[in-house]
Amino acid sequence: MGSLRLVCKFIPRFVLLYFLFLVFYVMGSMFIPVSETAVSEPGLVSPTSGLLIIALVNLMIIIPLIQSSRWGGWKLALILALSYYGAATFVVQLESWFFLTANTVDARMLPGLFLMGIPSAFFFIPLAVWILGKHSSTVDTTPNHVMVMPLRQWIWKLTTVVVAYLLLYWLAGYFIAWQNPVLRAFYGQPGPALPFFEHTLNTLRDSRLFALQILRALLYVLCMIPVIRGSKLNPWRTALLVGAFLSLPQNIGLILENPLMSSAVVRLTHLIETVSSNFIWGLFMVWLIHREHQTLGDLFRLRTFSS
Repeated sequence: MGSLRLVCKFIPRFVLLYFLFLVFYVMGSMFIPVSETAVSEPGLVSPTSGLLIIALVNLMIIIPLIQSSRWGGWKLALILALSYYGAATFVVQLESWFFLTANTVDARMLPGLFLMGIPSAFFFIPLAVWILGKHSSTVDTTPNHVMVMPLRQWIWKLTTVVVAYLLLYWLAGYFIAWQNPVLRAFYGQPGPALPFFEHTLNTLRDSRLFALQILRALLYVLCMIPVIRGSKLNPWRTALLVGAFLSLPQNIGLILENPLMSSAVVRLTHLIETVSSNFIWGLFMVWLIHREHQTLGDLFRLRTFSS
């Protein structure tokens, strides 16, 4: 009876949150001035179905983030809003600025790409915290030892996490995305793909791309630190939630038609590439920085990670 009562209490809240997310998501899309002559191949699903799927995917991440947090009230609302905007909008649109300003994004449109995530982050999330009953009285005041470690360990772990991001980004980018000839043509490099090492060396001649990815990795970590630090879940569940947070909200929109990336094949390829690499990286990030490791053996003793 207790479980049934909780379900009956949760369902109307979920329906309300679903409606509110759709409202704020559509509101955010209005910041983007799309030309009437812009064309796009159809998405994987219809626009209506796509919006419903996007809302559901986001709620399946936002709700657990709120309910599993040791924080509450305005502290939780502000922290999660900043994390969500940073991970789902700001860090993502840095790549739009880098790759698409010479292609489909002009100076009039670029600010809108950064503004579009504000309603969902800074209006919806505080409302969701309130609707789900995460008030200040729900704060967990028990001692929290998550991510408490010496500075030296923080430095080498942060360096390792950034290097891991660069490796996963580059490997997924080449072996998943770059194998698609339509995608290569979209980015101005038609024809056969160069061998991996030749392609890598050619890219390294322009250090801007890797500098951008180092910055993006650091910003992603900055967005995830409060999530990991505030999670009351065990490390494995926290890792799954962080992996989903880093891979789905910012990429699920690729199921819709999009004049900025008009090719459906290019959108699908990027969806597979980024969801897989970011999800794996999120798991790795939590595994490495969730707690202090005393020895090399302790680092690889997986049973301690599940405690």
